[in-house]
Amino acid sequence: MTSFLDLPPLLSAYGTVRLPGSKSISNRMLLLAALSNGVTEIRDLLHSDDTERMLDGLRTLGVQVDTLGSNVYRVHGCGGNFPVKKTALFLGNAGTAFRPLTAVLALARGNWTGGEYELPNYYELSGVARMHERPIADLVDALRELGADISYLGVEGFPPLGIRPATIHSAGKISVRGDVSSQFLTALLMAAPLVQQDVVIEVVGELISKPYIEITLNMMAQFGVHVERNGWTSFTVRGGSQYKSPGVVFVEGDASSASYFLAAGAIGGGPVRVEGVGKNSIQGDVRFTEALQAMGARIELGENWISATAPAGRGAKHSKLRGINLDCNHIPDAAMTLAVCALFAEGVTTLRNIASWRVKETDRIHAMATELRKVGATVEEGADFIRITPPVKILHATIDTYDDHRMAMCFSLVAFGEAGVRINDPQCVAKTFPDYFARFAEVVQSVPVIAIDGPSASGKGTVAQQVAQALGFHYLDSGALYRLLALAAQRQGIALNSAAQLAKLAAEMQVRFEGAYIWLNEVLVGQELRSEQTAAAASTVAALPAVRAALLDKQHAFRRAPGLVADGRDMASVVFPDAQVKIFLTASADARAERRYKQLMGNELSLMEKEMNANIATLLQETLLKEISARDERDTQRSVAPLQQAVGAILLDTTNLTVAQAVQGVLKSYHALKS
Repeated sequence: MTSFLDLPPLLSAYGTVRLPGSKSISNRMLLLAALSNGVTEIRDLLHSDDTERMLDGLRTLGVQVDTLGSNVYRVHGCGGNFPVKKTALFLGNAGTAFRPLTAVLALARGNWTGGEYELPNYYELSGVARMHERPIADLVDALRELGADISYLGVEGFPPLGIRPATIHSAGKISVRGDVSSQFLTALLMAAPLVQQDVVIEVVGELISKPYIEITLNMMAQFGVHVERNGWTSFTVRGGSQYKSPGVVFVEGDASSASYFLAAGAIGGGPVRVEGVGKNSIQGDVRFTEALQAMGARIELGENWISATAPAGRGAKHSKLRGINLDCNHIPDAAMTLAVCALFAEGVTTLRNIASWRVKETDRIHAMATELRKVGATVEEGADFIRITPPVKILHATIDTYDDHRMAMCFSLVAFGEAGVRINDPQCVAKTFPDYFARFAEVVQSVPVIAIDGPSASGKGTVAQQVAQALGFHYLDSGALYRLLALAAQRQGIALNSAAQLAKLAAEMQVRFEGAYIWLNEVLVGQELRSEQTAAAASTVAALPAVRAALLDKQHAFRRAPGLVADGRDMASVVFPDAQVKIFLTASADARAERRYKQLMGNELSLMEKEMNANIATLLQETLLKEISARDERDTQRSVAPLQQAVGAILLDTTNLTVAQAVQGVLKSYHALKS
């Protein structure tokens, strides 16, 4: 378990993903199977926190549920007469479990003899703190119209709830608001067959999320109950209706989850193909494809698959998406993905009719606006809309996810900007898609990094520069960052053990590399950067955790398309552990001392010094050898990011190699990986 996940800058996206089962269909199917007469085998059921809450709830109520294999369950229906009459259910933050179970338990039969209850039903339903903030009064009021006995155990209008046996009224006509959550109407529809008389449900106001009601009606019909409807204004369930098991049923792939992968294809080039849902899906979120098309993406649909490709452009490049103005009533969950797509679009994107976002796992309008602003967007939010103007450049940010799975999955797409993104609490995706980030990684390609580590004078700087030049990649000399910091500190009189001051200086200094030239705060730095004094000072400051943390983000910022070659001592192990190619350059201490001697003779010694006798030259070489050995000892023994060959790194001994041969060795490793 980690508190955050760093996603590197992404270069492209293509491939195929098999979708997990739909959460909306999975939890409806489990409950309908439990309410049915007969045994139902459910295949491709979603395995997630929300479905686990429903499974736990049904088993607690005495329903026999057998696990037959991966994502296959057998439910023994109880015909609406739950064996357990008194119990407490904890349902987490699963709205698709809490709302329907509230309605079903409110109308469920108790144990009675001669009209008198032997053991009156009593159920307590609770969840996490956020569930207790999600309104449920509209559902409770409608159930009370039928005679339900429901009490609030905490704040009026919100869970937790206490439920006792209903006294069903003769007139089965009730009303429910349609503009807060479609889950209220779904709950009433699914529970209505438990009443022995006609139940007429009238919808007050505009019904939001209509496609989710279509899912409910389709699935009720699959289990033998047909609902009469008058458009979207009223629904009638006839008395005597009973659920009957259809035998073996299959769960469609989740169309909401498909949106993240389809968006990746539209932003990252594609094509990205999702399997498990297609053009004949009963899920409304499949219409997310229409919104992507309106933004310019190229969409193809098959019977059981959908693919998305970026807008056509010139040559091998694709064009940007374009902003849209869209009523999102029909795709409330998938619309969140559109909000992040807006970052990669030309023009303003306005998403309307999304008031239901306010009462989801979090206040999604506010949360989305807050996090989009972190990455540089200009955002306007209203009661039922959000308007997004994309930034000129997407910024690196740490995204808070509010214990909301969709926030985490949506903002993974921000990594297609040049700066990458950090996702806090990535485990929240377990609510609907536990292995989302692993599946996402299968279809995205990050900006490539070649990490070259090694001890002093092993040749890594020269080799890295030439590899970067050969590939047209950016270049990072990480050792230079520490030398630059040491140099800047010495110039400003900051002690090399003053971690706080050094960390502040590290965050503020501006560094630029162009080939062999280095600029510090827009001033070209000379040979003093390569002196042994500066190198020794760099080793001292590099051992301070606060300094390394301050420079880490600065190093990550060098990872930009088309790629990066980075050299240092912990590039492959700490800074870029996901580097596509990891090289550890080494050479004998004698060879490295000789190289440093030649460097000094060529770069720092005067003509007179070059004419010194052989004894002095030998003494200098011996001194350099001792210094290199001592530095190796310091670097390999330090507690913070010690010099070592990273796991998976290729060892390349340059003792007897020319620079050109070493460069070719690195390039060969890179091209072998690409092929």
